Amino acid sequence: VLLEGANLTISFGRRYGLIGRNGFGKTTLLRALARRDLHLPAGLRILHVEQEMAGDSTPALESVLLADTERAALLAELSRLQPIQTVPNGLQGTQDNEDRSGDKMAQIYARLTAIEADKAPARAAVILCGLGFDPEMQKRPTKEFSGGWRMRLSLAQALFANPDLLLLDEPTNMLDMRALIWLEGYLQNCSNILIIVSHDRSFLNAVATDIIHLTARHLDFYRGNYDAFEQARADRLLAQQREYEAQKAEREHIQQFIDKFRYNAKRASLVQSRIKQLERLPPISLPEKDLKIVIRLPVCDKLSSPVLRLDEVDFHYTPDKPILHKVDLSVSSDSRICIVGENGAGKSTLLRLLLGTLEPTAGLRHAHRSLRVGYFSQHHVDQLDLRLNSLEFLMRKFPGQTEQVYRSQLAGFNITDMLALQPIGSLSGGQKSRVAFAAMCMSNPNLLILDEPTNHLDVETIAALAIALNTFQGGVVLVSHDERLIETVCKEVWVCTRMDKSVDSHQGSRVYALTEGLPQYKKAVLMELAEAAR
Repeated sequence: VLLEGANLTISFGRRYGLIGRNGFGKTTLLRALARRDLHLPAGLRILHVEQEMAGDSTPALESVLLADTERAALLAELSRLQPIQTVPNGLQGTQDNEDRSGDKMAQIYARLTAIEADKAPARAAVILCGLGFDPEMQKRPTKEFSGGWRMRLSLAQALFANPDLLLLDEPTNMLDMRALIWLEGYLQNCSNILIIVSHDRSFLNAVATDIIHLTARHLDFYRGNYDAFEQARADRLLAQQREYEAQKAEREHIQQFIDKFRYNAKRASLVQSRIKQLERLPPISLPEKDLKIVIRLPVCDKLSSPVLRLDEVDFHYTPDKPILHKVDLSVSSDSRICIVGENGAGKSTLLRLLLGTLEPTAGLRHAHRSLRVGYFSQHHVDQLDLRLNSLEFLMRKFPGQTEQVYRSQLAGFNITDMLALQPIGSLSGGQKSRVAFAAMCMSNPNLLILDEPTNHLDVETIAALAIALNTFQGGVVLVSHDERLIETVCKEVWVCTRMDKSVDSHQGSRVYALTEGLPQYKKAVLMELAEAAR
């Protein structure tokens, strides 16, 4: 049962953050709304952004324009009617047909004017640019884009279509920080209804006007953003705890009187009165508190520094398209490094160079002889066998241990009891991520390289991950757009950015440390977005 006795009331102009633990049914609820399984007004236009669009030969910009089905239908009808107006009399049709088509075309032109159809290409281009599509990319066929970019196209189509109710499931997962900052600003100006499943606390603080908390098969509503929800929920739980303790004390006091005088004939009527009083008291139960999430990363030996170093590293797949240029990066056992930058700048390539799965085309990679690297990929689902349960997966991937060792490893990432025996394909996105973390740590790594580790994780698990990373005895290098995680964990922020092609078109991206950390990068992005909007 997903919900029991729950009510859902939503209003125009409100932006709802739908939150709750992994596996509680947030995605299922969005799907139920999209299918109209719940009572919704018949004329309400609903769009649910969940999956990447299918690619074909349609250019990216045109695919977004086609998302406005009314505009597309009007233009198609106009194209059908125009030949009737251009064919000379006697060759096709009659004067009456021409008059009728002329009237119809006038109606179409009036409607196109009313919906500002002439401004649609510019509006679509602004949305695509905000989500990271440069003018050249906007002309490319959609089939040429990767799954992550097609997911962005799905989001762009939904924003352009401007439905009455927009349902977004983890919209930030495939975005870099630049696109994320742009999306925050765009959604803040949305006047319709938004319901967003997100575990990005900073994003919810920026966008949400209300929080819907899915917990224990019911929905709790809170006004304000995530921080306001957290404070209000803490206050509510404290009030419930005090009420519980007061009721418990009252029950105990009445019961003590009953027990003391139960067999006293002179007090029989009083005892009966107290028994009835006790029966009339409402039932009490402890306030429902979220289970505390704890992530256990392995204990490892501390290596002498540096454990990993790149010296003046270049990389390209073909000489005419350099990706990285003269990268110098040193990692120690104490390192907590975050790498930021727009998608396509080379962050994932840089991680693969650090891993050693790619060889530099120039420069050197130096690794400590005892280095063991644990790697978490943002595409970790591709590495999981969805037919197996979590226990079977670890047994096959890392044979030779006892069942208790595998169960203990999974339990360190909150995959316990029957959850460990469910097929991985039936788990939520966050639960699959935790299985991938458990597998990553089986080799007892002393350096963690994490590519978007917070994707699909709930807020509580992200907080637990931050604590685990801070206490981990090895080094950490991560790519992330989660501001909270970066600010909590990372001591260094490095930016991977394309070289200015007007200055040097033969160099790839450069990588350098930001002296003021994440605020410096955000400030630069905001200035860039403001300049682009002019």
